Amino acid sequence: MEELQYLNRRKFIKGLAALGLIAVTSCFSTISAKPKEDIKITILHTNDVHSRVEPFPLDGSRYQGLGGAARRSSLISNIRENEKNVILLDAGDMFQGTPYFNLFDGEVELEIMSRLGYDAGTFGNHEFDNGIPGILKNFDKAKFPFVTSNYDFSKTDLAGKTKEYIVLEKEGIRIGIFGLGVSLEGLVDPKNYEQVGYLDPVEVANRIVPILKNKEKCDLVICLSHLGYSYKDDKISDLTLVPQTKDIDLIIGGHTHTLLDRPTEVRNADGKITLVNQVGTGGVRLGRIDYIFNPISKEKKVSYNNNYDINTKFDK
Repeated sequence: MEELQYLNRRKFIKGLAALGLIAVTSCFSTISAKPKEDIKITILHTNDVHSRVEPFPLDGSRYQGLGGAARRSSLISNIRENEKNVILLDAGDMFQGTPYFNLFDGEVELEIMSRLGYDAGTFGNHEFDNGIPGILKNFDKAKFPFVTSNYDFSKTDLAGKTKEYIVLEKEGIRIGIFGLGVSLEGLVDPKNYEQVGYLDPVEVANRIVPILKNKEKCDLVICLSHLGYSYKDDKISDLTLVPQTKDIDLIIGGHTHTLLDRPTEVRNADGKITLVNQVGTGGVRLGRIDYIFNPISKEKKVSYNNNYDINTKFDK
Protein backbone atom coordinates (compact mmCIF):
# COMPACT_ATOMS: atom_id res chain seq x y z
CA MET A 1 0.00 0.00 0.00
CA GLU A 2 2.78 2.40 0.93
CA GLU A 3 4.58 1.40 -2.28
CA LEU A 4 1.49 2.21 -4.31
CA GLN A 5 1.13 5.63 -2.62
CA TYR A 6 4.81 6.31 -3.34
CA LEU A 7 4.37 5.43 -7.02
CA ASN A 8 1.26 7.60 -7.32
CA ARG A 9 3.02 10.49 -5.58
CA ARG A 10 6.03 10.18 -7.87
CA LYS A 11 3.75 10.05 -10.92
CA PHE A 12 1.93 13.13 -9.70
CA ILE A 13 5.19 15.05 -9.20
CA LYS A 14 6.37 14.03 -12.67
CA GLY A 15 3.07 15.31 -14.07
CA LEU A 16 3.53 18.65 -12.33
CA ALA A 17 7.08 18.87 -13.63
CA ALA A 18 5.92 18.14 -17.15
CA LEU A 19 3.24 20.80 -16.89
CA GLY A 20 5.77 23.23 -15.53
CA LEU A 21 8.13 22.48 -18.39
CA ILE A 22 5.37 23.02 -20.87
CA ALA A 23 4.42 26.27 -19.18
CA VAL A 24 8.01 27.48 -19.13
CA THR A 25 8.56 26.45 -22.74
CA SER A 26 5.36 28.15 -23.85
CA CYS A 27 6.25 31.30 -21.94
CA PHE A 28 9.75 31.31 -23.41
CA SER A 29 8.37 30.88 -26.93
CA THR A 30 6.01 33.79 -26.40
CA ILE A 31 8.75 36.03 -25.09
CA SER A 32 11.29 35.10 -27.74
CA ALA A 33 8.92 35.16 -30.74
CA LYS A 34 9.97 37.97 -33.05
CA PRO A 35 7.12 40.14 -34.30
CA LYS A 36 6.65 40.24 -38.06
CA GLU A 37 8.37 43.20 -39.64
CA ASP A 38 6.60 45.75 -41.82
CA ILE A 39 6.84 45.15 -45.55
CA LYS A 40 8.11 48.02 -47.68
CA ILE A 41 7.24 48.26 -51.38
CA THR A 42 9.38 50.81 -53.23
CA ILE A 43 7.88 52.22 -56.43
CA LEU A 44 10.37 53.91 -58.77
CA HIS A 45 9.08 55.59 -61.90
CA THR A 46 9.81 57.69 -64.97
CA ASN A 47 7.72 59.37 -67.65
CA ASP A 48 8.31 61.15 -70.96
CA VAL A 49 11.97 60.14 -71.19
CA HIS A 50 11.77 60.91 -74.94
CA SER A 51 14.83 58.93 -76.07
CA ARG A 52 17.08 60.88 -73.70
CA VAL A 53 19.84 58.27 -73.65
CA GLU A 54 22.51 60.85 -72.85
CA PRO A 55 22.21 63.82 -70.46
CA PHE A 56 20.83 67.11 -71.72
CA PRO A 57 23.62 69.15 -73.34
CA LEU A 58 25.41 71.86 -71.38
CA ASP A 59 23.83 74.67 -73.35
CA GLY A 60 22.31 76.82 -70.62
CA SER A 61 18.87 75.19 -70.93
CA ARG A 62 16.67 74.40 -67.94
CA TYR A 63 17.76 70.75 -67.68
CA GLN A 64 21.36 71.04 -68.84
CA GLY A 65 23.49 68.16 -67.61
CA LEU A 66 20.50 66.27 -66.22
CA GLY A 67 19.09 62.95 -67.37
CA GLY A 68 20.94 60.15 -69.09
CA ALA A 69 20.50 56.39 -68.90
CA ALA A 70 23.89 55.63 -67.32
CA ARG A 71 23.34 57.84 -64.28
CA ARG A 72 19.75 56.64 -63.90
CA SER A 73 21.06 53.08 -63.97
CA SER A 74 23.50 53.81 -61.13
CA LEU A 75 20.79 55.42 -59.04
CA ILE A 76 18.36 52.54 -59.54
CA SER A 77 21.09 50.01 -58.73
CA ASN A 78 21.91 51.84 -55.50
CA ILE A 79 18.29 51.82 -54.42
CA ARG A 80 17.91 48.13 -55.25
CA GLU A 81 20.96 47.31 -53.15
CA ASN A 82 19.30 48.90 -50.14
CA GLU A 83 15.64 47.99 -50.64
CA LYS A 84 14.18 44.51 -50.86
CA ASN A 85 11.01 45.04 -52.90
CA VAL A 86 11.56 47.48 -55.77
CA ILE A 87 9.19 47.99 -58.71
CA LEU A 88 10.24 50.15 -61.70
CA LEU A 89 7.56 51.63 -63.97
CA ASP A 90 7.24 54.07 -66.89
CA ALA A 91 4.22 56.18 -67.89
CA GLY A 92 4.88 56.47 -71.60
CA ASP A 93 6.57 58.56 -74.32
CA MET A 94 9.76 56.56 -74.17
CA PHE A 95 10.26 57.36 -77.87
CA GLN A 96 10.99 60.50 -79.91
CA GLY A 97 13.14 63.46 -78.97
CA THR A 98 16.75 62.62 -79.89
CA PRO A 99 18.52 61.11 -82.92
CA TYR A 100 18.59 57.75 -81.14
CA PHE A 101 14.95 57.27 -82.05
CA ASN A 102 15.34 58.59 -85.60
CA LEU A 103 18.25 56.23 -86.27
CA PHE A 104 17.19 53.09 -84.39
CA ASP A 105 13.37 53.27 -84.24
CA GLY A 106 13.08 52.62 -80.51
CA GLU A 107 15.46 49.67 -80.31
CA VAL A 108 17.95 51.50 -78.09
CA GLU A 109 15.30 52.80 -75.70
CA LEU A 110 13.67 49.40 -75.20
CA GLU A 111 16.98 47.61 -74.73
CA ILE A 112 18.07 50.16 -72.11
CA MET A 113 14.78 49.87 -70.24
CA SER A 114 15.06 46.09 -70.29
CA ARG A 115 18.59 46.22 -68.90
CA LEU A 116 17.44 48.62 -66.19
CA GLY A 117 14.84 46.03 -65.18
CA TYR A 118 11.58 47.88 -65.79
CA ASP A 119 8.60 45.88 -64.55
CA ALA A 120 6.03 47.55 -66.83
CA GLY A 121 5.37 50.52 -69.06
CA THR A 122 2.43 52.05 -70.88
CA PHE A 123 2.05 53.73 -74.27
CA GLY A 124 2.28 57.47 -74.74
CA ASN A 125 1.19 59.17 -77.94
CA HIS A 126 4.78 59.27 -79.30
CA GLU A 127 4.97 55.49 -79.27
CA PHE A 128 2.65 55.76 -82.32
CA ASP A 129 4.88 58.15 -84.31
CA ASN A 130 5.86 55.37 -86.73
CA GLY A 131 2.51 53.64 -86.58
CA ILE A 132 1.72 50.12 -85.40
CA PRO A 133 4.50 48.67 -87.61
CA GLY A 134 6.92 51.04 -85.86
CA ILE A 135 5.87 49.75 -82.45
CA LEU A 136 6.20 46.14 -83.55
CA LYS A 137 9.56 46.60 -85.28
CA ASN A 138 11.53 46.33 -82.04
CA PHE A 139 8.78 45.16 -79.69
CA ASP A 140 10.70 41.99 -78.87
CA LYS A 141 13.47 44.11 -77.33
CA ALA A 142 11.16 44.98 -74.44
CA LYS A 143 11.64 42.38 -71.71
CA PHE A 144 8.75 43.88 -69.75
CA PRO A 145 5.00 44.08 -70.45
CA PHE A 146 3.18 47.07 -71.89
CA VAL A 147 0.01 47.69 -69.92
CA THR A 148 -2.62 49.52 -71.97
CA SER A 149 -6.22 49.35 -70.81
CA ASN A 150 -8.15 51.88 -72.90
CA TYR A 151 -6.58 51.34 -76.33
CA ASP A 152 -8.40 48.62 -78.23
CA PHE A 153 -5.86 46.87 -80.47
CA SER A 154 -8.11 43.95 -81.39
CA LYS A 155 -8.27 44.98 -85.08
CA THR A 156 -4.53 45.63 -85.38
CA ASP A 157 -1.34 43.59 -85.46
CA LEU A 158 -0.81 44.54 -81.80
CA ALA A 159 -3.77 42.37 -80.79
CA GLY A 160 -2.84 40.15 -77.86
CA LYS A 161 0.61 41.69 -77.44
CA THR A 162 -0.20 44.08 -74.60
CA LYS A 163 -1.79 43.56 -71.18
CA GLU A 164 -4.99 45.10 -69.89
CA TYR A 165 -3.52 44.83 -66.40
CA ILE A 166 -0.86 42.92 -64.52
CA VAL A 167 -0.47 41.80 -60.91
CA LEU A 168 2.93 41.68 -59.18
CA GLU A 169 3.52 40.11 -55.78
CA LYS A 170 6.19 41.05 -53.24
CA GLU A 171 6.31 39.21 -49.88
CA GLY A 172 2.61 38.46 -50.10
CA ILE A 173 1.64 42.03 -51.04
CA ARG A 174 -0.25 42.07 -54.34
CA ILE A 175 0.17 45.09 -56.61
CA GLY A 176 -2.24 45.63 -59.50
CA ILE A 177 -1.17 47.85 -62.40
CA PHE A 178 -3.27 49.10 -65.32
CA GLY A 179 -2.69 51.80 -67.95
CA LEU A 180 -4.65 54.71 -69.39
CA GLY A 181 -3.60 56.55 -72.55
CA VAL A 182 -4.45 59.94 -73.98
CA SER A 183 -6.73 60.28 -76.99
CA LEU A 184 -4.51 60.17 -80.07
CA GLU A 185 -6.75 62.46 -82.12
CA GLY A 186 -4.89 65.65 -82.95
CA LEU A 187 -1.62 64.30 -81.53
CA VAL A 188 -0.78 61.55 -84.02
CA ASP A 189 -1.22 61.25 -87.77
CA PRO A 190 -4.52 59.33 -88.19
CA LYS A 191 -2.93 56.74 -90.46
CA ASN A 192 -0.53 55.82 -87.64
CA TYR A 193 -3.31 54.70 -85.30
CA GLU A 194 -5.78 53.43 -87.88
CA GLN A 195 -8.19 50.86 -86.40
CA VAL A 196 -7.02 51.53 -82.84
CA GLY A 197 -10.12 51.96 -80.71
CA TYR A 198 -10.14 54.53 -77.92
CA LEU A 199 -12.13 53.70 -74.77
CA ASP A 200 -13.29 56.18 -72.15
CA PRO A 201 -10.65 56.29 -69.38
CA VAL A 202 -13.16 56.72 -66.55
CA GLU A 203 -15.31 53.81 -67.70
CA VAL A 204 -12.25 51.61 -68.14
CA ALA A 205 -10.88 52.49 -64.70
CA ASN A 206 -14.23 51.79 -63.06
CA ARG A 207 -14.35 48.39 -64.76
CA ILE A 208 -10.77 47.27 -64.09
CA VAL A 209 -10.14 48.55 -60.56
CA PRO A 210 -12.89 46.39 -58.99
CA ILE A 211 -11.34 43.38 -60.75
CA LEU A 212 -7.97 44.20 -59.23
CA LYS A 213 -9.43 44.79 -55.76
CA ASN A 214 -12.02 42.03 -55.56
CA LYS A 215 -10.98 39.26 -57.95
CA GLU A 216 -7.20 39.68 -57.87
CA LYS A 217 -7.17 40.69 -54.15
CA CYS A 218 -4.67 43.50 -54.74
CA ASP A 219 -3.41 45.44 -51.73
CA LEU A 220 -2.16 48.30 -53.90
CA VAL A 221 -3.61 49.60 -57.19
CA ILE A 222 -1.46 51.70 -59.52
CA CYS A 223 -2.54 53.45 -62.69
CA LEU A 224 0.13 54.20 -65.30
CA SER A 225 -1.41 57.23 -66.95
CA HIS A 226 -0.51 59.17 -70.06
CA LEU A 227 -3.61 61.35 -69.80
CA GLY A 228 -1.78 64.42 -68.52
CA TYR A 229 -1.69 66.01 -65.07
CA SER A 230 -4.28 68.77 -65.63
CA TYR A 231 -5.75 71.10 -68.28
CA LYS A 232 -7.49 74.45 -68.36
CA ASP A 233 -10.48 72.96 -70.19
CA ASP A 234 -12.59 69.92 -69.30
CA LYS A 235 -10.30 67.39 -70.99
CA ILE A 236 -9.84 64.27 -68.89
CA SER A 237 -6.65 64.37 -66.82
CA ASP A 238 -5.18 62.66 -63.79
CA LEU A 239 -6.68 65.26 -61.48
CA THR A 240 -10.18 64.94 -62.97
CA LEU A 241 -10.02 61.14 -63.19
CA VAL A 242 -9.58 60.62 -59.45
CA PRO A 243 -12.91 62.10 -58.23
CA GLN A 244 -14.75 59.85 -60.70
CA THR A 245 -13.09 56.63 -59.53
CA LYS A 246 -12.46 54.57 -56.40
CA ASP A 247 -9.63 52.44 -54.96
CA ILE A 248 -6.74 53.75 -57.07
CA ASP A 249 -3.88 54.27 -54.63
CA LEU A 250 -1.40 55.89 -57.00
CA ILE A 251 -1.45 57.47 -60.44
CA ILE A 252 1.96 57.66 -62.10
CA GLY A 253 1.38 60.26 -64.78
CA GLY A 254 2.92 61.56 -67.96
CA HIS A 255 2.28 63.56 -71.14
CA THR A 256 2.24 67.09 -69.67
CA HIS A 257 5.89 66.95 -68.50
CA THR A 258 4.80 68.18 -65.08
CA LEU A 259 7.69 68.27 -62.61
CA LEU A 260 6.23 67.80 -59.14
CA ASP A 261 8.30 68.24 -56.00
CA ARG A 262 5.87 65.94 -54.23
CA PRO A 263 2.80 63.92 -55.23
CA THR A 264 -0.55 65.67 -55.28
CA GLU A 265 -3.20 64.33 -52.91
CA VAL A 266 -6.64 64.10 -54.54
CA ARG A 267 -9.83 62.76 -52.96
CA ASN A 268 -11.57 60.00 -54.89
CA ALA A 269 -15.28 59.22 -55.15
CA ASP A 270 -15.15 57.64 -51.67
CA GLY A 271 -13.40 60.63 -50.13
CA LYS A 272 -10.14 58.70 -49.81
CA ILE A 273 -6.75 59.97 -50.95
CA THR A 274 -5.21 59.01 -54.29
CA LEU A 275 -1.65 60.17 -54.93
CA VAL A 276 -0.91 61.67 -58.35
CA ASN A 277 2.76 61.92 -59.30
CA GLN A 278 4.81 62.98 -62.32
CA VAL A 279 8.51 63.78 -62.69
CA GLY A 280 9.00 66.08 -65.66
CA THR A 281 10.68 64.91 -68.85
CA GLY A 282 13.89 63.47 -70.22
CA GLY A 283 14.61 61.38 -67.13
CA VAL A 284 15.74 64.42 -65.14
CA ARG A 285 14.16 62.94 -62.03
CA LEU A 286 13.40 59.48 -60.77
CA GLY A 287 10.16 59.36 -58.81
CA ARG A 288 10.10 57.28 -55.65
CA ILE A 289 7.14 56.32 -53.47
CA ASP A 290 7.44 53.85 -50.58
CA TYR A 291 4.42 51.99 -49.23
CA ILE A 292 4.92 50.37 -45.82
CA PHE A 293 2.45 47.57 -45.10
CA ASN A 294 1.52 46.01 -41.78
CA PRO A 295 2.02 42.28 -42.53
CA ILE A 296 -1.08 41.28 -40.56
CA SER A 297 -3.69 43.96 -41.25
CA LYS A 298 -2.26 45.04 -44.65
CA GLU A 299 -2.85 48.64 -43.59
CA LYS A 300 -0.36 50.93 -45.30
CA LYS A 301 1.59 54.11 -44.76
CA VAL A 302 3.35 56.07 -47.47
CA SER A 303 6.43 58.22 -47.94
CA TYR A 304 7.84 59.76 -51.10
CA ASN A 305 10.84 61.46 -52.65
CA ASN A 306 10.81 63.19 -56.03
CA ASN A 307 14.28 64.65 -55.63
CA TYR A 308 16.24 61.76 -57.13
CA ASP A 309 17.93 63.56 -60.00
CA ILE A 310 21.23 62.58 -61.58
CA ASN A 311 23.19 64.49 -58.94
CA THR A 312 21.64 62.58 -56.06
CA LYS A 313 24.10 61.04 -53.67
CA PHE A 314 22.37 57.98 -52.30
CA ASP A 315 22.38 57.63 -48.52
CA LYS A 316 21.72 54.25 -46.96
